[in-house]
Amino acid sequence: MNLLFRLAWIILESFFRRKLHPLSESVLHLRVLPNDLDLNFHMNNGRYLSLMDLGRLDLLIRTDLAQALVRHRWQPLVGALNIRYKMSLMPFQKYRLRTKVVGWDEKWFYIEQRFERGNRTVAVGLVKTLFRGNGLNITPEETLKLIHVNIDPPKIPENITKWLSMEA
Repeated sequence: MNLLFRLAWIILESFFRRKLHPLSESVLHLRVLPNDLDLNFHMNNGRYLSLMDLGRLDLLIRTDLAQALVRHRWQPLVGALNIRYKMSLMPFQKYRLRTKVVGWDEKWFYIEQRFERGNRTVAVGLVKTLFRGNGLNITPEETLKLIHVNIDPPKIPENITKWLSMEA
């Protein structure tokens, strides 16, 4: 239930926060709630993935891409995800989720999502995602045109190129 509440809150809050450029970083301030916990009484590893969805949604709404996706009936799809857990989040601890597009190629967007507590990284996720509409994949270039953005892709970071080569 708390995930539905968080979803509603993120959607509502996103409309009142400042707009973001597609290469800007979304930051959500969150807290570990009781139903985020697993049997070890720290945040469940699957909950991180669900919260990462919320971080990407905040970024979509705040870049005005969400409205364009709804209008064109395009769907965001995750092609691959890699996450590394570095330390635990305990009950009621506050943390930040940072979400940022770090590059793209002719097919995929690459997003880094970082969970932080204080000045320490708790977990880092890398996401390979694209948009799909009418049974076709939509290129990042076409996607960015929807929000009138024409920029060259940043150089894909080395950690992502290594991940992609391992995935191949």
